[in-house]
Amino acid sequence: MRIPRRSLLALAAASAPAATRAQSRAETLRVVMGGVVNSLEPVAFGATREATGMSGYVYDRLLAFGRKRNGAGWIFDFDSIRGELAESLEVQDEGRRILLRLREMTWHDGTPVTAEDVKWSLDRAVGGNTMSKSQLATGSLTSPEQFRIPDARTIEVTLERPDRLALPNLACFYAPIFNARLARRHATAEDPWATAWLKDNTAASGAYMVETYRPGQQVMLRRNEAWKGGPLPFFRRVILQTVPEAATRASLVERGDADLCIDLQANDVIGLQQRGGLRVVSTPHPTGFSALIFNTRMPPFDNRLVRQAIAAALPYDDIFRAGVQSRGAPLYGAAWSDTPDSAAFPQALPFRTDLARARELIAEAGHGGGFRTLLSFGVSNATFAEPVAALVKEALARIGIEVEIRKLPDPQMASLITEKRAPMLLELSAALFPSTEYFFRIFYNGEQRWNFSSWANPEVAALLPQARFETDPARYDAMAKRLIALAAAEAPMIPLWQPSQDAVMAPGIADYTFWYHRQVDVRDLRSA
Repeated sequence: MRIPRRSLLALAAASAPAATRAQSRAETLRVVMGGVVNSLEPVAFGATREATGMSGYVYDRLLAFGRKRNGAGWIFDFDSIRGELAESLEVQDEGRRILLRLREMTWHDGTPVTAEDVKWSLDRAVGGNTMSKSQLATGSLTSPEQFRIPDARTIEVTLERPDRLALPNLACFYAPIFNARLARRHATAEDPWATAWLKDNTAASGAYMVETYRPGQQVMLRRNEAWKGGPLPFFRRVILQTVPEAATRASLVERGDADLCIDLQANDVIGLQQRGGLRVVSTPHPTGFSALIFNTRMPPFDNRLVRQAIAAALPYDDIFRAGVQSRGAPLYGAAWSDTPDSAAFPQALPFRTDLARARELIAEAGHGGGFRTLLSFGVSNATFAEPVAALVKEALARIGIEVEIRKLPDPQMASLITEKRAPMLLELSAALFPSTEYFFRIFYNGEQRWNFSSWANPEVAALLPQARFETDPARYDAMAKRLIALAAAEAPMIPLWQPSQDAVMAPGIADYTFWYHRQVDVRDLRSA
C-alpha cells in the first residue's frame, strides 16, 4: 500500500474532530510502523507487539523501570524500578513480602483508582486466559491468594520465597491495571474477565487516552492531563499509523510527514544516514540474539566436538556483515577462554575462525570424511538468514560438511522448531528481561519450544533454580558466569550478533528510549 503525497497529518485529520485538527504541528507526534495495533486488550493472545507496546502509555502498572543514558539516546534500566500507580514500594521479610502504597489517581472516566481495582487486575493476570499468566509465573506470581488488600490504598504481594524477577514482572507490560468496575460491567459468564469488550475498549488510567481506534490502520491518542504516574508527556496528541512498505515509511520520515519510525530495513537506514537531515539512534538489543542452532538430540549434533568444529569453521565477520551490515553488536570473538569477565548475557563468547582447529575437531569426532545435513530458516528471517546460510554452507564445505539450505514458510518452520525436527536452524529471538538466569531458563533448558537446541545439561539444570532465588549478588554472579562458560564450552548454539534497533526520527525529536519490549514509549519523547 502506497501513501499519497499528502501528509500523514492530513490523512489523520480527515477523520479527526475539529479540536484535533486545530492542534499545532509541534504538539502532535506522528509515528509510522510496519506492524498493526490489532487490539486494545494489551495481554490478549494474538495481540501484536505494537498493541502491547501502545498499552504501556495507555495503561499503568504498579511499577515501572527507570532509564539511563546510552550514547545518543536512552535505554531502560532493569536495575532501577520506580512506582507508577504505586507511590511507594517496600520489600519486607527478606523479599517474601512486597507492600505497594497507591497514589491518589483517577481512571480515564474520572473515578478513583482503588486497591480493589488492582487486586482484580492482578487476579486476572495470574488467573485469566491471557499472555500474562505464563509471564508472571516467571516471577513466582501464580495465585490470586498472593495479592491482599491491607487497607484501601495498599496492596500486599506475598511470595513463598524471594524471586529476583517478581518486581520486574510487576513493572512489565504483562501486568496492566484495569478499571475493574468498568470492565466488570461488560463481563459475562463465558468471559468473566471482559476480554472481548476490552479488545475494542479501554478501562485505563495511563498517560494517554485512546481518542479514535481503527484496527490495523491507525490509533489517535490524547494526553491525559490528570495523569500522575510520572512527568506529564510533552506531546498532547499522538498518531500511530500503519504503513506496510518500509521504503514508504522511510520516505515519510525523510519528507517530514512523519516524526519517527523504528522498523526500517538496514539499507534504508544507511541511506538516510548518508543523506543526512535526520537523527538515527541505534541500540543493540541487550537481550536479543541471532544464532546458528544445533539439535543436540539429533546425530551428529549430539556430539559436542562436531558443534565445536562448526564453531571454529564459521567466518564470523563476513556473517555479521552479510546478515545485518554489521549493525548491532558481535556475539563472538571474546578474549576470555574459561570464565567470562561479566555475568551479563547475551555477551560475546570466545568463538573465532580457526579452520585448522575445525578440521582437527571434526576428525576427532569421527567425521573426518564429512557428512550431509540440513540448515533451515523461516521466510520472515530471510532478509538476514539467506546470505548467512550461504556463508555457512560455503564454510562447512571446507571441513567436509555438505549443507542443504531450506527456506520454509513460517508456519512450517514453527512446527519444525516445536517438534524438534530441524538438524540446524538460523533463528532470531530475545528474552524479555536482561537476566542471565532468566535467559538460560528460556533458551538453554527444559522441554519447551524456546530451548531451540533441546540442550539438556545436568549442571545447568541444577544451577538455574539456585540462581533464580539467590539474593546475594556475588553468589548470583558466580553462578551466572558458570552458566555462560558451560554454554561456550558445549556450544549448543552459536550466537552471532545482537540485533540493533534503529530509530529514525526528525531532527527535532529528542529523548528516544530503547525499551525491553522493543517498541516506542511516546511518553519519553519531546520536541527539542
